[in-house]
Amino acid sequence: MYSKEEVLALKKEFWTAFATAYPRKWLLYDTKIKDVTFKFYIDNKKAQVLLDIEPKDEEKRKIYYEKIESLKTILTEEYLPEAILERNFYLENGKVISRIWVEKLGVSMNNRSYWPEIFDFFSETMTQFELFFYEYEEYIKDLEINT
Repeated sequence: MYSKEEVLALKKEFWTAFATAYPRKWLLYDTKIKDVTFKFYIDNKKAQVLLDIEPKDEEKRKIYYEKIESLKTILTEEYLPEAILERNFYLENGKVISRIWVEKLGVSMNNRSYWPEIFDFFSETMTQFELFFYEYEEYIKDLEINT
């Protein structure tokens, strides 16, 4: 087991190594849609690239999710075949969000030998997610256009 300090140091080393391997600006929180964000996630069992839809207004969350859901065939056939869509995803704190994600199982941040594989997964998956988002951004953003 790692101490709290060792875990923090390892996380910092991991993210620094990722930024060095793939030095580019990711979309992440800059979607221009309040509370719609892309995220990287890693633990000792899996790596994930996430699109979280979490407006406080339940109706907005529903609309944004349904817009992306209406594009599911395009998303899975042209960009991310392994994408998982969940309208009501429950976070550990009990909050309900909508989430679209791709995951890679059987990898661990704690094992440096997995890092190149995780970095490649993060880069390839997020790039595809971003290409999809940019292609359909206007449709997703516009709350006046119904699905």
